[in-house]
Amino acid sequence: MSSETLAEIVAAVAKEVEPHRGEGRVADYIPALARVDARRFGLAVITCDGEAAEAGEAWAPFSIQSISKVFTLTLALERVGEGLWTRVGREPSGSRFNSIVQLEAEHGVPRNPFINAGAIVVTDALMDGRPPADAIPEIRDGLRRLADNEAIDIDEEVARSEAATGFRNFSLAYFMRGFDNLKSPVDEVLTTYFNQCSLRISCRQLARAGLFLANRGLDPLSGVQVTSPERARRIASLMMTCGHYDASGDFAFQVGLPGKSGVGGGILVIVPGKAAVAVWSPGLNEYGTSQVGALALERLVARTGWSVF
Repeated sequence: MSSETLAEIVAAVAKEVEPHRGEGRVADYIPALARVDARRFGLAVITCDGEAAEAGEAWAPFSIQSISKVFTLTLALERVGEGLWTRVGREPSGSRFNSIVQLEAEHGVPRNPFINAGAIVVTDALMDGRPPADAIPEIRDGLRRLADNEAIDIDEEVARSEAATGFRNFSLAYFMRGFDNLKSPVDEVLTTYFNQCSLRISCRQLARAGLFLANRGLDPLSGVQVTSPERARRIASLMMTCGHYDASGDFAFQVGLPGKSGVGGGILVIVPGKAAVAVWSPGLNEYGTSQVGALALERLVARTGWSVF
């Protein structure tokens, strides 16, 4: 890293992307997200040593959306173990996050756990036959523990918007149920899924929650072993190869770190052995990743030298 302090680097990155704020298009197909101002921006970095640096609206809550898939995957692997991989693959999809095309050819087994179909299977596995009333609080409370913040909760308006407009997700779920790759009733699985995607979280909370993945599964600040070193490594590898759908290769090329985006405009990035980074800017590129957020991360790694390559 350069001679600049972390706080100076984060401030400089925020200043560099300032002229670009507002670029991209908000996720207007979810009514509750369509009203968010695309110019908003937040950035937070927390190191494994506990150093933190922030810029912009780092404490402003936003809709976690698909970044939740990282945390439900972690919980599901702890609950059901490696058998999960018989129901969902580990390959990049090369298709949009809500595509149904590959499911037909691959007999209802989603390509990876970060596309919507795969995440729905992961949610079903995490439910393990339990109703949404049991599974939803487990997901929420797990994220609260990781973020060390009890304020994280579900945005009921976003959850209702997701349920009212999630026709493709219903199609994916029923298709997989037809291949016997969903065990719980479709309505219950999707109720849980829509609620997990509707959690509200800030950049500071998100970076804190993801820190265990930067430290071999051990939360370096609480001392809690969240998952095994091997699982942490594998989750991070999936973030690298599949975390941005059909733009995962380009993100790896530009940023060079494991990450997971969400259409709420957030991105969680892991710097193995060093830090977790969260950025938020609601304007999305054509692949559903925050346009200004990805630019900020590119500028951050240029200044820090952080990369897995």
